[in-house]
Amino acid sequence: MASHPHHPHDHSYKLLFSHPEMVRDLLTGFVKEAWVEQLDFSTLEKVSGSYITEDLRDREDDVIWRVRWGDDWLYVYLLLEFQSSVDKFMAVRVMTYLGLLYQDLIRQEAFTPNGKLPPVLPIVLYNGERRWTAAQNVADLVEQVPGGLERYRPDLAYLLLDEGAVISDPEWSDHMRNVAAALFRLEHNRDEQDMLEVLGTLVEWLKAPEQTGLRRAFVVWIRRVLLPNRAPGMELPEFNELQDLHEVHDMLAERIKQWPERWEEKGRQEGLQEGLQEGLQEGLQEGEQRGIEKTARNLIKLGLLSDEQIAEATGLTVADVEELREKDAH
Repeated sequence: MASHPHHPHDHSYKLLFSHPEMVRDLLTGFVKEAWVEQLDFSTLEKVSGSYITEDLRDREDDVIWRVRWGDDWLYVYLLLEFQSSVDKFMAVRVMTYLGLLYQDLIRQEAFTPNGKLPPVLPIVLYNGERRWTAAQNVADLVEQVPGGLERYRPDLAYLLLDEGAVISDPEWSDHMRNVAAALFRLEHNRDEQDMLEVLGTLVEWLKAPEQTGLRRAFVVWIRRVLLPNRAPGMELPEFNELQDLHEVHDMLAERIKQWPERWEEKGRQEGLQEGLQEGLQEGLQEGEQRGIEKTARNLIKLGLLSDEQIAEATGLTVADVEELREKDAH
C-alpha cells in the first residue's frame, strides 16, 4: 500500500483477486445479503489501471471490479489489509478512496441510466492475527453534536472480512465449495494435514484448462507467502520451479513428512553454534582474567607498589591482590 511498508502478501494477494472466480466466491460466500443473488457474475470485469487516476493507482494493493446488477454496474472496491495492527481510522481511508473512485467515474461519465453514480461495495479483507476492532462506519469516528449539527456527520460503512474471525465462526463450514474460503483456510490452517487437505481440494476444483491462471496464482502465493510463514528460515528450493498446483500438492505431501526431522536438525545446529559462541566468549574472558592476574603477580614481585595501587592498576580488588600475594609466597 502506498502509505504502509511493503508486505510479501501484497502482490500475491492482488494476483489471486485479479481472477473473477475469487471475487465471485468472495461475494457469494461472505456477503450474506439478498442483492448478491441478482448479480450477473458472467459480467465481472476488472477495472484497469488506465481507467483510474494516479491517486488510486498508488493504491497498488487494492483491486477494483465491476459487475452487472440489472441494468446498472455495481463496483466492488477490495482493500487488501496486511497490517500487523488494526487501523483505527480505516473508515476514513475507505471514505477517501471511494471519493477518489467516484471522481474518476464522474470524469468517465460512468453514470446509471438515471444519471446517478453507480453503487460501490467497499470490502476490507484483513488477515492479521488480532481480531479487527476498528469502527466499520466513519460516523462512529465523528463526535456527535446535538442541535442539528449531527445531520452533517458523514455516514459510510465498509464490509469487513476478518479472515481469522471467519475461520473461527461456529457457522464456518470446511466443506464450502468456495475458492476464497479455501484461501482463508490455507492462511489459518490448523496443521500440515489440514493444509494438504485444502490443497487437494483446490487441485480438484481448479482442474479445468481455463483455470490455469488461478492455479498459478495460488502457486505463487504458496511459494512466496504460505510456505515461508509455515516453515520460517527453512530453505525450500525444490518448490521454486513448480508452476502448477498439483505439483505443489504432491511435493508437499512428500516433503511435509521430513519437516519435523529438518526442524529438529536445524534446532541441533543452532544449539551447537550457540554453544560454540558461548564457549568462545567464556574462553576469551577466562584468558583475559589469567592475563590480568599474571600482570598483578609481576607487579607484586617488583615490590614497588602497594596492594591498593596494584588493584587500581589491574582492575582487581584488593582482596584478589592479597590472595595472589599469599599464593605466590607459598
